[in-house]
Amino acid sequence: MALSGGVDRGSHSMDKSITLPPDEIFRNLENAKRFAIDIGGSLTKLAYYSTVQHKVAKVRSFDHSAKVSLQETDGDPLYEISVQEEITARLHFIKFENAYIETCLDFIKDHLVNTETKVIKATGGGAHKFKDLIEKKLKLKVDKEDEMTCLIKGCNFVLKNIPHEAFVYAKHADSEFRFQHTHPDIFPYLLINIGSGVSIVKVEAEDKFERIGGSSIGGGTFWGLGALLTKTKRFDELLQLASKGQHTNVDMLVKDIYGGAYGSLGLTGDLIASSFGKSATTDKEFSKEDMAKSLLHMISNDIGQLACLYAKLHNLTRVYFGGFFIRGHPVTMHTITYSINFFTKGEVQALFLRHEGYLGAIGAFLKGAEEDNPNQYSWGENYAGSSGLMSVSPELNPVQRARSGTFDMLEMDRLERQLVNLPLLQDPTSYIPDTVDLTEDVLAREYWLYCFEEALDGVVKRAIASQKDQPKAVERAEKFRQKYRHKLQTLRHQPFAYGSLTVRSLLDTREHCLNEFNFPDPYSKIKQKENDMALKYYLKVVKSVEELSWEQRQFTLVKGLLAGNVFDWGAKAVSDVLESDPEFGFEQAKQQLQERPWLVDAYNQWIERLKGPPHKCALFFVDNSGIDIILGVFPFIRELLIRGTEVVLASNSGPALNDVTNSELQILTERIAAMDPVIHTALKEDRLALVQNGSSSPCLDLSRLDKVLATVVRERGTDLVIIEGMGRAIHTNYYAMLSCESLKLAVIKNSWLAERLGGKIFSVVFKYEVPSKAQG
Repeated sequence: MALSGGVDRGSHSMDKSITLPPDEIFRNLENAKRFAIDIGGSLTKLAYYSTVQHKVAKVRSFDHSAKVSLQETDGDPLYEISVQEEITARLHFIKFENAYIETCLDFIKDHLVNTETKVIKATGGGAHKFKDLIEKKLKLKVDKEDEMTCLIKGCNFVLKNIPHEAFVYAKHADSEFRFQHTHPDIFPYLLINIGSGVSIVKVEAEDKFERIGGSSIGGGTFWGLGALLTKTKRFDELLQLASKGQHTNVDMLVKDIYGGAYGSLGLTGDLIASSFGKSATTDKEFSKEDMAKSLLHMISNDIGQLACLYAKLHNLTRVYFGGFFIRGHPVTMHTITYSINFFTKGEVQALFLRHEGYLGAIGAFLKGAEEDNPNQYSWGENYAGSSGLMSVSPELNPVQRARSGTFDMLEMDRLERQLVNLPLLQDPTSYIPDTVDLTEDVLAREYWLYCFEEALDGVVKRAIASQKDQPKAVERAEKFRQKYRHKLQTLRHQPFAYGSLTVRSLLDTREHCLNEFNFPDPYSKIKQKENDMALKYYLKVVKSVEELSWEQRQFTLVKGLLAGNVFDWGAKAVSDVLESDPEFGFEQAKQQLQERPWLVDAYNQWIERLKGPPHKCALFFVDNSGIDIILGVFPFIRELLIRGTEVVLASNSGPALNDVTNSELQILTERIAAMDPVIHTALKEDRLALVQNGSSSPCLDLSRLDKVLATVVRERGTDLVIIEGMGRAIHTNYYAMLSCESLKLAVIKNSWLAERLGGKIFSVVFKYEVPSKAQG
């Protein structure tokens, strides 16, 4: 069976010409349990919980406890890498037309293995209509849930777990979707749900909301009056007519009455004075398009003014719009946006949601899963299995307007760690992790999409090499290539598909696709080899540094940190060198570095600060394995420890490129401690702590960090944050404002980016910042 674009609504037979395999839509059904369904007037949204078996790379230390000298363990591998199966939880949400419901239920029935599931939670107006069909097909009892409760629960869930969930719609801008980085505290907010009528709900906490108002003039009014005026019975067709109409042919404007603006009342001439006003005084026939547009403006303006009055009355600035009337339609989003902007004089923005259509299904699912308490976890969108937001502008892509047969998917993975803000963010509400928004910067977007496409062959090669002995590695790597290339093509046409397009989201999408095809850590063997190699030189580097004068030592340590940061397999300029010259080492990297003055050079201010009292505690977000962490970072933090500063090393929870993971760092640190009494003592006295950051990305979002790390930062009175590397300090956090001193340092290993910043390849960024209040 194939689910496809054309459907015979009478018999549910499928047109085979446009096919999408059902197992690519209803994924992991064999492990599914807990179903929920939200059936609206034309769309069905299905939700279910499933478990996914993934391969994960685990590292385990060999027993070196009896061997303290480096020479004795020469040639022994530091740790072994094993690939193990791990089961993780995933939420699946699928949206499709009601015409497909019987076929989809048949497919689910045939593939549902889990017999523990007895109930399906249901919400939406169509839940009653399809109740018997669902119970007959799935042999599950339909348990109906309150629609508004489900809507609010779903809204809270997406706002908390998807950073780029909310967006402002700007019709005439280069990028029509402008995403808002969600504030960690999502409450309170106003939700305007525009279905047949309008409900206005004030949401104050997870389970605290009230309907504070509403109106009978909503989507049903637009549809009903529109059908009477234009004889058009379909809602989407009515909107299509409106998008082509000119409301000024039907509406009476201020200038039609006064000949221009009405200055004393502050009314501009092109403002609507009377909706449909011209139809009473003119004998001519009006076009369907013009009447539909006038009607759309009339209803949107009415809803907009109502929303503004309630927002003002309750002192709320976050106003989200959803419901059947919105449903991602550019023409309704534009008229609502215009109305809100006009009535609040730009003080309140109309916010829309990427996954607005799923809210009811998510909420119904959460109601059914309360005993598992999904809200105690953090969840992350799985880009590999989610369709992303599509533009449905009639002008942009007429094919997408024909919505019949589009299956839309959203997948959310349960994260092992609960994620929170870094307590040291100066203002969490204005923090934006990413330095460049590729959704809006067309030149940068073209470059980076080209860059990731160019790098694809290398990633495939690396993935196969990491699993030479594994069956079907070549076949899986090919599937990865196809999937990731398809994602890049989608993003070329719809850069807003997963929120703001950034270098970080491109990297994360690649990691998700690699995981999807069981390549959990393609760089594991490279990291192992580089770690073993770098350890042999550790004592030599430390001894040579100790012989220098204080000033020389500080500069050598910084230079070592920067030289170590050159060893990044994520940068093509570097990976090409490392592939062709395996002997390329620490000293050669130092020679590659830009001479001072650097591109961004606050070294003198940093040295002056070091002449003062020691910092209480330094939090260091580390980057690459091998030379970077062992010969760059460790000698640097060793000096901090000698000065009397506690150090917290924050590393990735899961693998990404050749970045060091927390489990690898634990083993490396033990090994270094066995050679170096300074590190040994610091560990023993708990002045050196290793904490995972909760991320598996080469970049860093300081608003989504492991809760344990946030606690450690607070308890230790951290007063210095060091962020290292292009991914964490340039692509993200370059402009991040912290409430304590910070050091952001990186070597620019991409010539295009270096030129854009005004430098050349291997230019150095050494940015030392002191918050303004601390300066005063």
